[in-house]
Amino acid sequence: MRFKLSTKYVVLSCMTFLIIMFCFALLHVLALKRSFTEESIHEADSLSEMLLRNTYYQMLYDDRETLQRIITEAGRMERIRKVRLFGKEGIVKFSTDPDEIETALSNKDERCVFCHVSSADVLVDAPVERRSRIYADESGNQLLSMTRGIYNEPNCYTSNCHVHNENEQKLGILEVVVSLEKMNEQVAFYQKDIFTLTFIVLILLSVVQYLFTRKLVGVPINKLLRHTRRLGGGDLSARIDSGANDEIGELNDEFNQMASNLSEAQKELRTLASSLEVKVEERTAEIKEMQSQLVQSAKLVSMGQLVAGIAHEINNPLGGILMFSSLVAKSKGLDAQEKENVEVIITETKRCAKIVRGLLDFSRESIPEKRLVSILQVLEHSLNLVSQQSLFQDIEVQVDFCPDLPQIYADPDQLQQVFFNLFINAAQAMPDGGALRIHTAVSSDKKYVVIDVIDTGQGIPQEIQDKIFDPFFSTKAKQGFGLGLSITYGIICNHDGEISVHSEPGKGTRFVISLPAGQPQVEDQADRPGPDPDGLPTAGGAV
Repeated sequence: MRFKLSTKYVVLSCMTFLIIMFCFALLHVLALKRSFTEESIHEADSLSEMLLRNTYYQMLYDDRETLQRIITEAGRMERIRKVRLFGKEGIVKFSTDPDEIETALSNKDERCVFCHVSSADVLVDAPVERRSRIYADESGNQLLSMTRGIYNEPNCYTSNCHVHNENEQKLGILEVVVSLEKMNEQVAFYQKDIFTLTFIVLILLSVVQYLFTRKLVGVPINKLLRHTRRLGGGDLSARIDSGANDEIGELNDEFNQMASNLSEAQKELRTLASSLEVKVEERTAEIKEMQSQLVQSAKLVSMGQLVAGIAHEINNPLGGILMFSSLVAKSKGLDAQEKENVEVIITETKRCAKIVRGLLDFSRESIPEKRLVSILQVLEHSLNLVSQQSLFQDIEVQVDFCPDLPQIYADPDQLQQVFFNLFINAAQAMPDGGALRIHTAVSSDKKYVVIDVIDTGQGIPQEIQDKIFDPFFSTKAKQGFGLGLSITYGIICNHDGEISVHSEPGKGTRFVISLPAGQPQVEDQADRPGPDPDGLPTAGGAV
């Protein structure tokens, strides 16, 4: 069983009040009884003294008959049970009970010891406390016995009628026995009233204390308990409306503050968890991107090593072609068309030599030879080169150039190689003809020049789109080594740009290239290698 705090407090306090009030009532009753007893003793003592004064002359003149009548009349009073007078030998001389006259008492009797302190000495004028005793009769009624000594006076031993020896101290004892029944009835009546009043006060105090305890303690604590359970169940909106200016009010305020702190902490945790999820997703994407870049870099390193070997081997044939074509161009017997064709051979040979050198530089992670160039000029020159290819006979080339494109800081030869590769790939993807569209624009933040190369060819399957920039991966079965897009990807990365592909099988392919616009604010060219004035390989075949 669960007992409420108010119930426990009321029960404990009532028990404490009961014990305290019972002790108080008991002490009060005992004090009242002691006061009544002392009053009865003094009344009995006064009565005995009055009897002695009233019987003084009868004893002095030895008027026994009158003395007995006075004692008999005194015994008829309501509270007096017995009056008797003892002689000096302890013999009852006069009594309200005739049957005990002439009976004797010993000096050791309780009614005699008050003045007989020893067998020989007699105490004169004993205090009232020693001359009184309370005892019970055969019926159980309490009686008060008051004794008073009759001592020898000059009138007693000088009188002619009743002569006593002058040396005698005590002549007799007067005993008055008083009933304490009415006193006990009064004590019982007052005791009953006191305990009844105590019980009524206790009941009233208990009811009032319970009501006040329930209102001031029980109800607020139960409210606090309910809201605590709500808070423990996850309801952080639990609040207590309390205007009490006491400890309970302070406890309610602290509860509200704790609930507010928990609510704020939960909000912070949720915000932190959501932001942590976002950060984890961002970090995961960054890690995946870094892994992809690392894989791509590893592939490019492998490609660079292979390309470096191939470029080194074709360097000498290119040098011979360039040398002999230059000699032919200087011949005077050539007509105009032949001379133009030789010039094309020389130009393309130089471009091949430039490409070879670029491949070698790329394999060595060389820095591009950048300068401010117009991307439109690079695109137009690249289109002029590929338009003479037989692949473009059935292909419609559409250009949508933005006239206000800013210049970019780049190596035009490397970018020409990029666009040349993309145009050739687009033409090869449209063997039965189609359309090639080149679109240029500026990004919304004006920081990038965006070039779209779009074809209506066969498209690239979704599952291999993330592999097309890998070295030696080709979608053409017997038409390439899979190096064109890898070199393109490396050139764009070296220009701090981005390249992406969007394709659907049967609907064509779209390459999107983004290059930084304008010239960077800080450009360190101290370690950049200078270009070969003629763009030619050295005689040894090495760049």
